Amino acid sequence: MKIEEIFSIQNIIIYVIIINLLTFFVMWLDKRKAKKGKWRIPENTLLVFVVLGGGIGGIAGMYLFHHKTQKMKFVIGFPLILICEILLIALTIF
Repeated sequence: MKIEEIFSIQNIIIYVIIINLLTFFVMWLDKRKAKKGKWRIPENTLLVFVVLGGGIGGIAGMYLFHHKTQKMKFVIGFPLILICEILLIALTIF
């Protein structure tokens, strides 16, 4: 398999959809665990999901579930990471 086949537009779109759904799910799961007083997902893990491309899912989960909305690391960090990733992609393409 060639590198061009691995990094095809179709595969990149599939990856972005999956990582965002996964990030959204992780935000929901952490909020659920918080409500039940159970073991939590570490904050750095949540940030890693966003850095790996799950910014949209992370932001959606944060506001839909009202999770981590009082922490500036997330309120500013998630959108900032997403913007940086979009700019990086735009600079790479053009």
